[in-house]
Amino acid sequence: MNTAIARPADRDVRPGLSGLRLIPDNCDAFAARVLAARSAVRSLDLMYYLWHDDRTGRLMLDEVTRAADRGVRVRLLLDDINTRASENAYLALDSHPNIELRLFNPTSARNGNLLRWLEMAARLFALTRRMHNKAWIMDGKLAIVGGRNVGDAYFDAADTNFRDLDMLLIGPAVDQTAAIFEDFWAAAATSPVRALNPDATPVSRSDLPTGSDLGNELLTEVGKHGSIGEFIAADSIHWVNEVRVIADPPEKATGKKRRNWLTRELLPLIKSARQSLAIVSPYFIPGRNGTRILANLVRGGVDVAILTNSLAATDVAAAHGAYANYRRALLRAGVRLFELQPFHGKPNISVFGSKGASLHTKAFVVDNKAGFVGSFNFDPRSVSLNAEMGVLFEDEALAAELACIIHRERSPRTSYRLSLSGPRLTWEARANGRTRRLHREPEAGFVRRLLAGIVRFLPIESQL
Repeated sequence: MNTAIARPADRDVRPGLSGLRLIPDNCDAFAARVLAARSAVRSLDLMYYLWHDDRTGRLMLDEVTRAADRGVRVRLLLDDINTRASENAYLALDSHPNIELRLFNPTSARNGNLLRWLEMAARLFALTRRMHNKAWIMDGKLAIVGGRNVGDAYFDAADTNFRDLDMLLIGPAVDQTAAIFEDFWAAAATSPVRALNPDATPVSRSDLPTGSDLGNELLTEVGKHGSIGEFIAADSIHWVNEVRVIADPPEKATGKKRRNWLTRELLPLIKSARQSLAIVSPYFIPGRNGTRILANLVRGGVDVAILTNSLAATDVAAAHGAYANYRRALLRAGVRLFELQPFHGKPNISVFGSKGASLHTKAFVVDNKAGFVGSFNFDPRSVSLNAEMGVLFEDEALAAELACIIHRERSPRTSYRLSLSGPRLTWEARANGRTRRLHREPEAGFVRRLLAGIVRFLPIESQL
């Protein structure tokens, strides 16, 4: 094992402080995970809501398996929402002597669609509660926490890609991340994939999908960074004293404990804003209470700006329908609203030539001195149903960097600015030096508008 590849990450560690680096670029986010897997000497602890069986999903699975081949202990914890099509692959992965795979809140019926659907009907409300966490932990020395799952759309390898954000951590914040992983790994709601399939036909590693013949462009991007130490050194690390990696407990996602842990941590910081509050959330459903809190902040002189998806950009039209019920109230209160455009004015940032975009970042900045990056959406699902996690910090330089990223995403070339003309909504954007003003959901097709319109009148907001 080449332990030297892990050392550069330790070289400039400052005792007692955590090193934090934002990763807004999708290709960089892919590279960081691959380089961390290649640099691992002792362990890889990975927890994800979604791990897709696609180009990047297979490439990362390949890197994780290679790490296990050289003796790295790998523990992979996945929410059961995404495992059905890949069950044989996961069983094959689990058969590796250095890899253990567990599933969170799984269904008991693993074979046969009828039995699975019957169980889902019987446990409908229990199965809507998921582990939405995302963390990639290397050797207990480095962690990547944020909004990205594993799949092509998160790493610029799809036709339409997510605009997302991760935080790379070194120092004490990694210990906090590792403690969260251990809580979920040992939770009563977590089961080994092998125990869920006691009668499964034995599988071998030849059943694993391979990424060796896929994604040369992505691996070329990884090669530009060299090692994980060089990746870290290539950009500024913020050394922060006030940082906490926070999470809901695993019991929340099973419905056994209903207190909203993460919300109780985040809400006081949001309410403490005195000058500015900038929120980014792909699914933004503030509810009456959230709308009232934001309106009160504006009345107190706080500049409140929200960025979310437009109907054309979102991947969940139903969530947009619920959000639409609050737009006029927010605008009347003085909240600035922005919605990401799906195409116009965006650079061709994908190595595969894709142009579409959908917002997936979950972050906020308060008074340009404190902020949050994680998996938490500002919607009822994140508040009450899913287990969520993220990085809460207080540091002016890091907050300024995060605020700059958010400001770029709100630019007229990238997002629509919403306003009211009487009761009428207006979307404003700039392209080719000209301002466009539209009076209905921009670029959204009839079916999307119909679905969002129907949802506005259905009593299902608590499930969105």
